[in-house]
Amino acid sequence: MSPNLQPSPNDPSPEALDRFFRQTRPVDLALWLARLPANEAWQHLAAMSPQQRAEIFGEFSPDDQNALATLIPPQELVGIVALMQSDDRVDLFQRLGPDEQRRLIRDLPPEVSRDIERLAIHAEESAGAIMTSDYAVLDGAMTAAEAIEALRRQAGGSETIYRSYVVDETGRLTGSVRLHALILASEHTLVRDLMGQDPVSVSIDTDQEEVARRIAHYDLLAIPVVDGDGRLVGIVTHDDAADVMQDEATEDFQKISHVLPFKQTMRQAGIGMLYSRRIVWLALLVIGNLFSGAGIAHFEDMILAYVSLVFFLPLLIDSSGNAGSQSATLMVRALATGDVEMKDWRDLILRELAVAAALGATMAAVVFPVGAWRGGVDVALTVGLTMFIVVLIGSLVGMSLPFLLSRLRLDPATASGPLVTTIADATGVVIYFSIATMILKA
Repeated sequence: MSPNLQPSPNDPSPEALDRFFRQTRPVDLALWLARLPANEAWQHLAAMSPQQRAEIFGEFSPDDQNALATLIPPQELVGIVALMQSDDRVDLFQRLGPDEQRRLIRDLPPEVSRDIERLAIHAEESAGAIMTSDYAVLDGAMTAAEAIEALRRQAGGSETIYRSYVVDETGRLTGSVRLHALILASEHTLVRDLMGQDPVSVSIDTDQEEVARRIAHYDLLAIPVVDGDGRLVGIVTHDDAADVMQDEATEDFQKISHVLPFKQTMRQAGIGMLYSRRIVWLALLVIGNLFSGAGIAHFEDMILAYVSLVFFLPLLIDSSGNAGSQSATLMVRALATGDVEMKDWRDLILRELAVAAALGATMAAVVFPVGAWRGGVDVALTVGLTMFIVVLIGSLVGMSLPFLLSRLRLDPATASGPLVTTIADATGVVIYFSIATMILKA
C-alpha cells in the first residue's frame, strides 16, 4: 500500500483504524505513527499483537525508537525487544542508558540477553556491529531432504534462508548452499556435494562500508561474518548493507558541504545541533578567505589603475573553484567506491592535466572577446591567460586533495566544495593580478 495511506477522516471508527493497521505494511505504519505524538503512537502500538508491535518498532528511526522507549512500560518494552530481529534490538540496546540496559538484560529471556551481550561488544561501524545472529546453518553430511527439513525448523528465526551456510563440527564456515539447489536435488544428495566452497565472507572487524561494498560487488543477499578462527558468528543482510551505504552517502554529502556529520534527520535535528555542526567549518573558511582579501589589498594600485579588471575577478575565481569542485567530487566518489586507489594517482594527474588544459583553453576563448570589449587586447590577454591557468590549477588541486587526505588517513570527502573553492579563490586572486602586473605594466 502507499506510504501516504492513512485512515479516512470521514470514517474514524475503530473498525476503519483496525482495517488500516491490518492492510498497511510495517514500514509504512512506522512512517505514519512517527508523525504522531509519541504517547499517541504508543497507544496505537499497544493495541496491536506483540509480533506486529515488534515489526513496526524495528522500522522506526533510532530517534523515534528512543522517544518511544521512554514511554513504553518496562515489561512491554521487554516483550518488544525479545521479538525484534537481533541486529535491530542490539542497536536499540546500545542507545539506552546504563540503568535501562541493566534492567533490560535482567528481564529478557536468558538466550536473548546472551545474544545481545555477544553482539554488543563489537566496535562501532564494523561487521560485528551490524551483523545478525538470525541465520540458518546446515551440516555438510545432511541429505537434501534432511537439509530442507532443518530449514523448516530454522526459518521462523532466520532473516533469510535463500542461502544457508554449512559449518563443520567446530562451527567453522566450510561452504554455502542455495535453497534452489536443495529443492531441485535428489533427496539423498549430500549437502557437501551441492554447496559452493570458500564462500565470500568478512571478518568481525571489517569496516561496515567495506562489507556493504562486497555485498554489492558480489550481488549477495547476505554475507557471512567469521571470527579469527574462521567460525561463523553472524551474517550481514543486503537491507542492512543498503542502510550502511545510505548513511555513508549522507555523511559524505555532509562532509562535502563542510558540515560536521550528524545522525539525526533534518526533521529531527534541533537548532543548536545544526548550528554547532555548521559553524566550525564556516568560521575556518572565513579565515581562509582572508587570504583572498589580503591578495586584493596587495594589488590596490593595480586595481585603481585598471578598474576594468574588477569586472572579471568574480568570474575568474568562481571558474577556478567550480573546476576544482568538479574534480574533487569525481575523485572523492571514485575513492569511496574503490574505482581508484592511491597507486593510480600518477596516471590520473596526467589525465587531469590534459582535461583541465582543454577546459581552461575553451573557457579562455569564451572570455577573451569580452575582455577585449571591456578593456582592449591587453586586458583580454590578461583575462584569457588567467582563466586558462586558474582552471588548470583549480582542477589539479581538486583532484590531488582527496589523494593527499587519504594518504594522511583523513576523510577525502572534506576536500570537496568549500575547501577547494577557498583555496582556488586565494590562488586565483594572486595569479590574476600577478599576470595583470606583467602584461599591463610591461
